[in-house]
Amino acid sequence: MNMCRRNFLYLAAGAAMLPVLPRSAGADTYPSRPVHLLVGFTAGSTTDTLGRLIGQWLSERLGQPFVIDNRPGAGGNIALEALVNAPPDGYTLGMVAPAATINMSLYEKLNFNFLRDATPVAGVVRVPNVLEVTPSLPVKSVPEFIAYAKANPGKLSFASAGVGTASHMAGELFRIMAGVDLVTVHYRGDGPAMIDLMGGQVQVGFATMTASIGHIRDGKLRPLAVTTTTRSPALPDLPTVADFVPGYDASSAFGVAAPAGTPATIVETLNKQINAGLADSRIAARLDDMSGLKLTGTAADYGKFLADDAEKWAKVIHTAGIKAE
Repeated sequence: MNMCRRNFLYLAAGAAMLPVLPRSAGADTYPSRPVHLLVGFTAGSTTDTLGRLIGQWLSERLGQPFVIDNRPGAGGNIALEALVNAPPDGYTLGMVAPAATINMSLYEKLNFNFLRDATPVAGVVRVPNVLEVTPSLPVKSVPEFIAYAKANPGKLSFASAGVGTASHMAGELFRIMAGVDLVTVHYRGDGPAMIDLMGGQVQVGFATMTASIGHIRDGKLRPLAVTTTTRSPALPDLPTVADFVPGYDASSAFGVAAPAGTPATIVETLNKQINAGLADSRIAARLDDMSGLKLTGTAADYGKFLADDAEKWAKVIHTAGIKAE
């Protein structure tokens, strides 16, 4: 009888402790509910594709859904404003596109300052742009192109995917640093710009590698260089613009951010898992398909990258007198 009583008391004591332990552990566990990942562009865009790729990885690793929340408009500003105004608890994150650092100087009045009001979490990828020309243009290298442009000032046009886009900024940076007089022609996206570039209506492009590589491989565009400071594995024989214009560097960079004030432990958890994803063969293969260069490192590394990018594009926008449409 005493044995039964002792067993009952032991089981009762154990049962009484069960509700306490999960609550204690759960309080320190992130995430404990679904996380929203804001994307400032439409489904199918590069930002959206990357968001879904990273979101799926984080869902698998952290055991909670990472829900993609598309909020397109105003060049990505709608999603960014929603991000910085969200509670800093780790349950609202944002995919950061090139527009985040460009828009800081492009738009005269924003209700937020991205660098101040957001916390960098992790970089994901840099997609190179390509300096490319219509095949009818009689140049086959960056030095030849610069010489030709200087001999024909104001007679060459370069195709931009739109005011403030990565291709626009890459072209303006080249124009300033190389000292050439090019006429900017804006399109609504890389697709229409590529059509006119292949047709010879414009002569020069700085589109992303993703948009360009198929046309390059088909011989419909002639690539002269990539815009990053390192060569692209997708076109390993192609030099960089910086080989001929020292200091030149442009790309379409993507990453993840959270509202300012998000706890460091949550940022560290996300950064660790995103970097683990970039090392995973499945994600690496997807990024290779985009001709992307992985943007690994700490949250602080990514923060410095964003700050440097914002400073660079501010100078370009001011020098070129670019205004948002």
